[in-house]
Amino acid sequence: MMRNSSGSNDSDERKDVGLETVLEVPVPEETAYSATNPKDKSWCHIKHWMKSQLGKAAMPIFGCRRTDLQLLLGVIGAPLVPVTLTQKPVVSIKNNPTEASSAQYIMQQYIAASGGPKALNSINNLYAMGNVKMVTSEFETGNKVIRTRNPSKSGEVGCFVLWQMSPVKWCMELVVGGIKLCAGSDGKLLWRQTPWLGSHASRGPCRPLRRATQGLDPRTIANLFSGARCVGEKEVGNEASFMLKLSADASTLSARSSGSMEIIRHTVVGYFSQKTGLLVQLEDSHLLRVQTTGEETVYWESKMESTMEDYKMVDGVNIAHAGRSVITLFKFGEAALHHTRTKMEESWTIKETAFNVQGLSTDCFLPPADLKDQTPFSEACDLIVEDRGRSHSNGVSRNAKVAAVDRSMDTFDDS
Repeated sequence: MMRNSSGSNDSDERKDVGLETVLEVPVPEETAYSATNPKDKSWCHIKHWMKSQLGKAAMPIFGCRRTDLQLLLGVIGAPLVPVTLTQKPVVSIKNNPTEASSAQYIMQQYIAASGGPKALNSINNLYAMGNVKMVTSEFETGNKVIRTRNPSKSGEVGCFVLWQMSPVKWCMELVVGGIKLCAGSDGKLLWRQTPWLGSHASRGPCRPLRRATQGLDPRTIANLFSGARCVGEKEVGNEASFMLKLSADASTLSARSSGSMEIIRHTVVGYFSQKTGLLVQLEDSHLLRVQTTGEETVYWESKMESTMEDYKMVDGVNIAHAGRSVITLFKFGEAALHHTRTKMEESWTIKETAFNVQGLSTDCFLPPADLKDQTPFSEACDLIVEDRGRSHSNGVSRNAKVAAVDRSMDTFDDS
């Protein structure tokens, strides 16, 4: 049995109004009250949980377990949305002209369903803690397809903690299968920290964390899709839904690219239920071109489809407490026989969330100290590292023909 640790049970101890430096995580029931000093309990829980996670071992899904985890965390761990945002208040449809676009009207329905402008505008910051489960369910190369048996019972489990003050000021820690990934943005710099690449800055403007837009932060979602365009309707879970689409502009794509890596396209589509007004599905695609050694051109394309469910009110704000993502990652280039397709899945549940946490300041979002004077890394780094590791473990080099796949990439949306 697991319980959420949030300090003392004693009524006298609850009188302490100071904010503890606490990273709340689920801890085993038997260790929940092992500390003798009440103020040290939270850190006891954290250390115990982290040690237990980092010490875990699991069976590899396809070959090298570490390589599989690098791929999962690199693609699913902390993806970002295509565009940058500024925090701005949401407004009532009464303040808009009647000829407002259909996308703006859909957003007003979403705002109303999420708690209304007053509730959303009252959000100054956000805290969330949840559990995740990730699995590489399928891998295809050439004429060979490898599938995971019982993917619902396989995979890697973990937990994440998210703190957010604005769409571009956030910090997240994620531990899955004994490997820890940290990512964040202080409003000026995007950064990530992984065991295989260390602390590194990311190219391009600061952007919101995709995980926050998966039904968790209605204010960011409303700001994000306020500039979208309605591109049609679609049935999602037997419910008619409106489709709102956003794409990164050329200047943003260029800022995120480097000499050997070019972001070609990055788009996202949100599906908003016509019945409830809520966001029920998020789809995005991401296409990039990498010039490898030997003058070979390799293309990476990822498609991510997330469904949100279990909406509940928290302090007057309606947020999704569970969901599932299916990600398909393609690698292709000039050697058609060696193209690859990898299918990954993630499920998540939100165990704890709160708005307007007292004591949360901009200092909480500062990048790691060892990030100074480092050249920003490109978005392809995790993919390239993963690819080299898997190539060594499987003895396979994977590419594919561009023309055959390019025709099927008209309706893509971010990763």
